[in-house]
Amino acid sequence: MKKNLLTLAFLISGAAAFAQTPNLNNSTTPTPAERPVDGYYKKTNILSAKVTPYANLRELDVMFSKRVWRELDLRDKMNSIFASPKGRLIDVITEAVMAGELTAYDATSTKEDVNGDEFSTILTPEGALSRFADSVLVPIFDEEGNQTGTQVKAGEFNPDSVVKFRIKEDWIFDKQRSVFEPRIVGIAPMIKVKAAGQTLDDQPAFWIYFPEIRQILVTKEVVNRRNDATGLSYDDVFMKRLFASYIVKESNPEDLRIKDYAQGIDRLHESERIRKELMNREHDLWSY
Repeated sequence: MKKNLLTLAFLISGAAAFAQTPNLNNSTTPTPAERPVDGYYKKTNILSAKVTPYANLRELDVMFSKRVWRELDLRDKMNSIFASPKGRLIDVITEAVMAGELTAYDATSTKEDVNGDEFSTILTPEGALSRFADSVLVPIFDEEGNQTGTQVKAGEFNPDSVVKFRIKEDWIFDKQRSVFEPRIVGIAPMIKVKAAGQTLDDQPAFWIYFPEIRQILVTKEVVNRRNDATGLSYDDVFMKRLFASYIVKESNPEDLRIKDYAQGIDRLHESERIRKELMNREHDLWSY
């Protein structure tokens, strides 16, 4: 009995010693073992996923095209996946921008880019992130501790403060394939702008070119309330249109937004009218 207990104690101590990497450099700090798998299988399908490209589109085959801008509100229950702490969309974007994997474009209106959404001016990663944080005045002190002035610095960014995204997309009828489909061109996180102590309407912080961000979204799994093994990525959500949104502008000669000519509940009615008009467009292209 005593021999069996000694043998068991030896095996346990040996297993504990085997669970860490051999100390080859005489360090007093033990090297931790490899992190165990959090579950009974590794999720590798999403991490190794590749973007499914759009079908080739020729200008001669475009029978109809209409550009619309729509907004996606994360406070809508259907859009809750975009705000999940386990994988916020804004975290995916900012981390990729700061890592240099994604390009952020200035959303400021210029003479050449009136709407600020034509991807004309590139922002630095720091400049892009600073768009989210409120600026604060920080005092500057000299070596003796005397204040010599102040400088403007960006405050801390709270990802929960981003509750809207704007999407720019083209609705295209391809007569070669007889398909009427939307193709997203760009996406922008929205921020609240303060001026003279007043909060103005939400404005895009910066624009992201959607064909570029697809390479990142396809490897980011979305969180599902009912099933942990959905296999859906953020790219799937956008491509399959698994989100709720409303139209805020359609292309027009005057370049007017809906709020420029409709107020209150009439904005929603106008947004719905444009949506139905797009849906009916495909039907009108066919003859029976």
